[in-house]
Formats: sequence, structure tokens, C-alpha cells
Amino acid sequence: MRIGLLTALLAFGALFAPSLARAGPGIVVGAVSDDVRATSLVDAQAKMSAFRLAGFRAVRVESFWMPGDTRPSDQELQILRNVGDAGQMDGVRVFVTVMNPGSRTTPLTDEARSQFASYAAAIVRGAPSMRNVIVGNEPNLNRFWLPQFDLDGSSAAPRDYLALLAQTYDALKAVSPDVRVYGGAVSPRGTDHADGIRPTHSPTLFIRELGLAYRASGRTRPVMDAYVQHVYADNSSQSPTVAHPNTTNIGVADYPKLVALLGEAFDGTAQPGSTLPIVYGEFGVESQIPASKSALYTGDEPTTTKPVDETTQATYYRQALALAFCQPTVADMLIFLARDEQSRPGWQSGIYYADGTPKTSRPRVTAALDRTTGGSIAHCPGVELPVHTTLLKFGTRSAAQRGVFRVSFSCDLDCRYWVRLENAATHSTKLAAKGSAEVGDVVRASLGTRHLSRGTYRYTLRLVHPVNPAPPTVRAGPAFRLP
Repeated sequence: MRIGLLTALLAFGALFAPSLARAGPGIVVGAVSDDVRATSLVDAQAKMSAFRLAGFRAVRVESFWMPGDTRPSDQELQILRNVGDAGQMDGVRVFVTVMNPGSRTTPLTDEARSQFASYAAAIVRGAPSMRNVIVGNEPNLNRFWLPQFDLDGSSAAPRDYLALLAQTYDALKAVSPDVRVYGGAVSPRGTDHADGIRPTHSPTLFIRELGLAYRASGRTRPVMDAYVQHVYADNSSQSPTVAHPNTTNIGVADYPKLVALLGEAFDGTAQPGSTLPIVYGEFGVESQIPASKSALYTGDEPTTTKPVDETTQATYYRQALALAFCQPTVADMLIFLARDEQSRPGWQSGIYYADGTPKTSRPRVTAALDRTTGGSIAHCPGVELPVHTTLLKFGTRSAAQRGVFRVSFSCDLDCRYWVRLENAATHSTKLAAKGSAEVGDVVRASLGTRHLSRGTYRYTLRLVHPVNPAPPTVRAGPAFRLP
């Protein structure tokens, strides 16, 4: 993606982009974007820094396996290494989806599965910074996986996908047990009609059949460290707050149903189920394209898409992030895409137009991403977020002797702070400053200038989360005497 940001901003982002921040109860938010791919590390970091400036803290790229391949090309491996290294430098979690490009290349034989697994293992062996691997893409759809059903109408795709997932899991773990293997990447809907024109599985049936296949296999090891679910709404005009209790679809608001399905499929086996971390691997809201940008796009928008204005797009992204934030086992959420596709039949769900210029939704989405990372996107019942400092420097005795009293710090989440200079013997407050800060901000709190009488003093810093507060975190500096 060639985001229209100035070179100076790229340099600024490279110098000052914060390390990966813990997002609330644990969720890290980002986007799907192959545009961070680059043939040189310098270019990859420039693209990653621009990506990070938009508020994204995770990215998913793709690497396509073809029958006969047992490793990526040298160029592909170098690109993936650059992306992974740039992600580490800019504090962006990087996922790579290893997938076949379509149903004609479905890896169904032992030989094909072995080749696919070797290809995935070669990525993490040759690009050590790549540690999050998603196996396949939407295997419940005939677009990516055939056959979906056997001739007798029984499910085939879940069984065959499980065989691929298990073999790839073992190959990746043989390279390093620290590699995280993500299974599923399942589409949010499907027909469950074996005799239909386009036979597909709903996520509900696919998960159930995946569990049955796992139990029938007799396997005593897991096949995944986390489960990936795509959670698009029925169309872009539908709010992500709409649940599907009476259908087999799964959206963001269907979290309880998804957890129950994973529990039904795997609880009581070697594969965790209801406690399995969940990644919302794709969620997108398509926006209407203004006349001033229409020349950038080709083709016609499908009538079923129902794109929304950019204000609504930003609102729906914020709503989805707020829902996911309060769902205990959801670990990551990825917006699909960061930048629009040019083809109207594709996806115009980015916060950038096809030419890389920002939409009016971009500032609001960036703010929502930051508040998710800061733990303030929503109040979650029962969630208490302790705040810690990532930087802390209390004022010195020599500065106090000059009548200057300052404390510098950063919070690992959004925070409210109270800085005090107290009498160390009586704990009475002599000077104080209060305020609030966003995650990663460097606060330089000045307590004013004043000459204090002889005595022993100490700085204290009290931190509390503004939306999901845990008991306050209190840090105290060393005692010092004046004069």
C-alpha cells in the first residue's frame, strides 16, 4: 500500500513508534494489508511505520503455496523476512496466511499436504521473525476448497482441512515450539447444501465437523494454538452489534455461540476448545466512493454489498472493536482491508482510498484503534486493568534544591495520574499535579516551583485506568533531604 504520507512522517514514525502495547484484556488490533511487503528492509520499515501511524498494531500478509512447492522462492522468503523484521522494529504483530490460491489447488493428497507443510515450515525457518502462521483461508467455501462434501452428502472439507492443519502444525512446531499456529480462518456464513450450485459449509457446521474429525482421528496433540474466524456482517449496512441466534452465521456479536461451538467440538480432548484464543481474522465495512474518487475504481458495485457513508463506516468499526474488546478469549482483530481494492466487485472497506489518500473515516478509526489499545474503547463488566509505567523518572534532589519539581513517565494503558511530593515523615502533600494520558504518551508533569523548608521528601505517582480501573498502582521515589 502506498499510503500518501510525507517522507518526513515516515522517518518520524520509524524513530518514535512505540513498542507493541498490551491492548486492554489482551486484544491487539490491526488490518490485512499485503502492501507492507517490500523487497528491502528499508522499504518494508517505511511502509510499516506509515501503517503503524494509522493506529494499526497488527498486520496480516499472505503467501501462496502452489502444488509442487516445498519452500517459497528466495525472493518471497526475503520479502517475508523484511515484513517480519519491520514489524518487530515498529511494534506491529505480523501474521502470515499460508494458503492455496483457489479450489483448483486444494491440497488433498498426502503428498500435497506434505508439500504445503514443508512450505510453511520453510517460512518460519528462513524468516525467524515470522512467528504467527495462519493455515489456509476460508476452507468452508468452495472458492478456496473442494470438495466441500462427499458424493453421499457427508462433510468432506472439515475432515480434509483437519488433516492439512495437523500436518502443518507438526511441521511448524518442529522448527520452533514458539511458533503460533492458527487454524480455521472460516468464512462467517455458508449454505450447508451438499447438492447446491455452490456447496459451502456454514461456520457452525464446519466447526462441529472439524471437532468430529479430530475426535475420530485419535490424535493426542493439538492442531492449533488459536482459532481464526472471519466476522463480516450480512452486508455493510448492518451494524456489527446484530447477532444471529437463529441462523448458522457468525458475526462479532455471536461470540457466545462461537465459544460454545468450539467447546462442543474440542473440550475434553488434547485440543483446547472453549478456552481457545480467538482471532477475528477479517472484518470489513465497505464505504461509498465519492464522485471525486470514482475514477480510481473499476467495475460495478454488487447490489448486495450495501456500502455506507464514511461516518457510518467509522462508527461500525468502533462498535466492532468495542464488542471484541470485552470478549475474554478474543486475542486479535484485523480490519479487511487497510486500503481499498480498485475493483468495485472487490472490497472498498479500507480507511484509505485506492490511491492511498485517507478517507474521512480514518481519524475516527485511528482514535478507536488507539482507545482499544489503551483499554478505553468500552467498559467491560468484571474487567480490571492495572496500569504500569513503561518509563519513569522522578525529579532529583539537586533539581529540588533549585525549586524545580518534575516527574516524567509513560503508561502502558490509558491512565489518570496523581503526582505528589510528600513529606516522607508525615506523608502530607506539599506539591501535586493531576491529569490524564493516553497509552504511550510521555508525560512531563511539573509540580511547580517552590522553595521548601528543611525536611525529608519523596515523590509518589498514583495511576488508575479511566474506564476499567483496577486498584491503583502506586510508585514511590527515593527519599531525599532538603536543603
